[in-house]
Amino acid sequence: MSVTVVIGGTRSGKSAHAERLALASGLPVRYIATADRCDPAMGARIDAHVARRPAAWTTVQAGPALAEAFAGGEATCVLLDGLGPWIASALHLAGAFEPGDECVLSRVRDDVLGHVDRAVDAATRAGSAIVVAEQAGAGLLPPDPASRAWLDLLGEATQRFAAAAVHVQLVVAGRALAIGGGSDARPVDPWGMCHNRGTPEPGRADLRHHGDRDVQPGDADHAVNVVAGGPPAWLREALRHALDSDVSCYPDDRDATAALAALHGRDPAEIVVCNGAAEALWLLPAALRPRLAACVHPGFTESEAALRAHGVPVVRVQRDPERGFALDPGAMPTGADLVVVGNPASPSGTLDPAHALLSLRRPGRIVVIDEAFMDLVPGEPSSLVRERLDDVVVVRSLTKALAIPGIRAGYAVAAAPLAAHLRAVRPPWSTNALALAALAATARRPDALAVVAERVAAERDDLALRLGAVAGLRSWPSAANFCLVEVTDGPALVAALRARSIAVRPAASFPGLGPHHLRLTAREPQRNALLVAAIEEALAACA
Repeated sequence: MSVTVVIGGTRSGKSAHAERLALASGLPVRYIATADRCDPAMGARIDAHVARRPAAWTTVQAGPALAEAFAGGEATCVLLDGLGPWIASALHLAGAFEPGDECVLSRVRDDVLGHVDRAVDAATRAGSAIVVAEQAGAGLLPPDPASRAWLDLLGEATQRFAAAAVHVQLVVAGRALAIGGGSDARPVDPWGMCHNRGTPEPGRADLRHHGDRDVQPGDADHAVNVVAGGPPAWLREALRHALDSDVSCYPDDRDATAALAALHGRDPAEIVVCNGAAEALWLLPAALRPRLAACVHPGFTESEAALRAHGVPVVRVQRDPERGFALDPGAMPTGADLVVVGNPASPSGTLDPAHALLSLRRPGRIVVIDEAFMDLVPGEPSSLVRERLDDVVVVRSLTKALAIPGIRAGYAVAAAPLAAHLRAVRPPWSTNALALAALAATARRPDALAVVAERVAAERDDLALRLGAVAGLRSWPSAANFCLVEVTDGPALVAALRARSIAVRPAASFPGLGPHHLRLTAREPQRNALLVAAIEEALAACA
């Protein structure tokens, strides 16, 4: 149960930011309105706020007993917007703005703060609570007693909410600055705003979980989605040459950049080589500074981890397993100015058509396509890496196809201005000499990658065919080198395979999936046969 306080001046963008946080919570939202239509100008402001809020949100008008608006919000995100108008209404109802006895201000102060304390207590019991407050008091002290009382009460009420908050953010010119939380005196932890309906919420550790943790020495590895066999001979030779001639100098990425540009028909200025595809994804929040990001799930979780680590609100857009995990462009929040989607997606292996990906584009939005598995798909259908689009970033990796996870070799492809933004926040010399040698050599051997893709497709088809004959197991079509399956008792199956020294990837750390989902990496037919036989035996034993 987390409370977030968002403060800012008039027209600072504080309400819009709070609304993005509410949308990112993933919970049903109850909007507590506090402003009155006291004049046409205020009415126009209220109408503008209403127009940008999702129609599914519930709106209630705050009454004198503010805590009542928070009541019953245990499974809800409650958004109070804002404290200032509610305090002004309380002063007005008490007659504080009428000429006369100023003792009324003393009485109303105690009454207002009593309501605030009860509202703070109710907010801490909500599923998530966001309180918007005006940042007042930076100027001259007002000359009249009532205005001074409003100012004092607003400051005191904001401090009381902030003391119970885990997150406090100041919005200036539409940008949110984390200024710490009051309840535990720690810096703002953006992970606390993470919610998800229907399935347990993967937290910080789960978003950083990857298949290599599921493999022990001596295991038959069906957990890591790297092609078996190690790097090919021609790549080993390129790496040996780099070790002999290049590692004694600082890395120079110009040759690899030129080779990749030629491979994809792009300009070198549009290529950003990185320390693996993961680094390219971690550059996004610092380079693009999105206000609201949408991550399509289930998918590679490092994108969301990076965004949340930089304090960016994230909305999860879930693929529906009953629709084959197909991308639904209409489910994307209109306010998202950054969308990240995998193609093919992991762990489902779903390959989306290019037209579905292109339909994600909107004015003011950047679309990032994670194509880390695309080089495992023969012919690379629906890849956007050759398309010169001002608002699309494509991220690629060589880790899987060339079996070099220990050499972080990846890159981003984007229009030159976007590429320059990514390059500007990339650490110096982040791509080492061996990785650059691998990138350059591979870019000049597209035929070799095509051979790997054909081999991987045959291995995956073999595994998919065998899995399709297993009773009590559901699987989905995949374009990558793995298959996603669903069983009745995933942990029991994982344990049974572990007892046989077979490692598979539990998929519960992927948002939207649960312990009954597993990702199985395809290997050569003999190893696939052993895996499927072990699965059948384990399922039969559990029946």
